[in-house]
Amino acid sequence: MSKIKVVHYLNQFFGQIGGEDKAGFKPEAREGYVGPGMALNVALGGEVEIVGTVICGDSYFGENLETAGEQVLELIRGFSPDIVVAGPAFNAGRYGVACGAVAKMVSEKLKIPVVSGMHPENPGVEIYKSYAYIVETSDSAAGMKKAIPAMANLVLKLARGQEIGLPEEEGYIPRGIRKNFFAADRGSKRAVDMLVKKINGEEFVTEYPMPVFDRVEPNSPVRDMANAKIALVTSGGIVPKGNPDRIESSSASKYGKYDLDGISDLHPQNSETAHGGYDPVYANQDADRVLPVDVLRELEREGAIGELHGYYYSTVGNGTSVANSRAFAAEIAKELTAAKVQAVILTST
Repeated sequence: MSKIKVVHYLNQFFGQIGGEDKAGFKPEAREGYVGPGMALNVALGGEVEIVGTVICGDSYFGENLETAGEQVLELIRGFSPDIVVAGPAFNAGRYGVACGAVAKMVSEKLKIPVVSGMHPENPGVEIYKSYAYIVETSDSAAGMKKAIPAMANLVLKLARGQEIGLPEEEGYIPRGIRKNFFAADRGSKRAVDMLVKKINGEEFVTEYPMPVFDRVEPNSPVRDMANAKIALVTSGGIVPKGNPDRIESSSASKYGKYDLDGISDLHPQNSETAHGGYDPVYANQDADRVLPVDVLRELEREGAIGELHGYYYSTVGNGTSVANSRAFAAEIAKELTAAKVQAVILTST
């Protein structure tokens, strides 16, 4: 019996090409295993073979989603694999999104299973969890020793044609896929049993977990707009021409703070969008469509507001992790509070 063939997808860092300076690395295929593929190959125990590794830079993939995706897919196809492993990406947003995009293409076009590994807050999880078995990992590569055996276990089960158990049994993140099963007790009895346990303060596991959303209490209204300082913040990616801070088009790891002194209008000579999640044509023609500096200046001249804050803050919301978003918000809010800003207009796409 021939061995099951696996292809491993890695980014430029784990593919041993280089760090952020090599994030523009174009897709390339290597025979056999590379980097963490060595540990994965050992964990597979000789029953499954890593026949090839496909490597692509995070920035190149994120900035050329369709082109890079097709290139990676063709390189994977060239090895005729039975299973694809992507990552683990931990909490690296761009890497996770790339792994997820690869999983989607492979599952849809090659019709073969994909196993990956990510931290639950990686944006790749929410977008692509239904296309792969994504093992839950720590937020950094320090969790590699735990992630690799869990991923290998799923690969081996898939290779043997064994049934994959529930997420809590196998260690992968719920995929949003429901399956019917026959329970020993009917639903009404199970519900009453859970209710009794809840009343008694005992542990129980719900059969229908609900999503948890942040609740932010709205602030009190601005009482005197004519004397208020207003700031602009956007997740629409509006940046000075040339994107000086190199804010990523997807899965942003940073935000920018930009001076509005002397600027009453955003135009193609002074502004553009770095966002990769919408058609940039109209925003590049007139960035005021996303960040209304022109309108705020008019209101300032008319006395409808006290003044427009001297800086605006911008990042890209496309695939950006919740953890990064919270961190950006905390830093920006601290600066705005120190600058005595009374209100913020937050724009998106």
